[in-house]
Amino acid sequence: MTMEDFILKAVELEIDGVDMTTYYFKSTEPSYLAGLRRLAFRNGVGFSGAAIGSNMCQPEPGKRAEEIEKIKKWVDATEMLGASHLRVFGGEVPKGATDEQGMHWVAETMKSACDYAARKGITLGIESHGGITSKASNIVEILKRVDSPFAGCNLDISNFPENPYSQIEMCVPYATHTHIRDFYGEKVKKPLDLEQVWQLFAKAGYKGYLSAEYEGDEDPMTGVAKLVGKIKALCKKYSTV
Repeated sequence: MTMEDFILKAVELEIDGVDMTTYYFKSTEPSYLAGLRRLAFRNGVGFSGAAIGSNMCQPEPGKRAEEIEKIKKWVDATEMLGASHLRVFGGEVPKGATDEQGMHWVAETMKSACDYAARKGITLGIESHGGITSKASNIVEILKRVDSPFAGCNLDISNFPENPYSQIEMCVPYATHTHIRDFYGEKVKKPLDLEQVWQLFAKAGYKGYLSAEYEGDEDPMTGVAKLVGKIKALCKKYSTV
């Protein structure tokens, strides 16, 4: 499936926006990005954001500088797409390092990247995705140290290995974008009670995008539609608008 197909599938599923994972882009040429933007606009689909792979948990200053430059490049691409959010990853804590060291490296890197993103009106959302971000307390501490209105959490509700509901609750006030799956755990999939998750969203007053991230066992051509259906029903039930 091309990114063009992905956008048109969103039209078929009557989805308001799509999260553009840049791993699947053909290029970063302005003409290609402009074409995606035009196709989405002509079909009434917004971009909830874009996503890149990053590893900000780098002990070497030179490596952190490289990550900052990479993020800046994708901030520029996100701006060309017409999106306002870019998902980034904290990365793994290097062997022998502590969480405290990792949070320092990530916060330093993300703060510099946010200073640049702010000039473009783009928010950087650090994803809850293993490594240094496997604990909600680490994510919150990083964001407090970054201390920018253009920094937030790309809250993947399925990536907390333990006590998912309490960790989701801790992150929701900082959430700038979400990923929704109905299970958590990788080796052993355990069901997530989406009703309980939506109650946490409603309690915190979350108003952002809720992005279906399907990784179930069913064929995605049918499984995605079912997950989207669950999300729409819960949004209708808990929305105040």
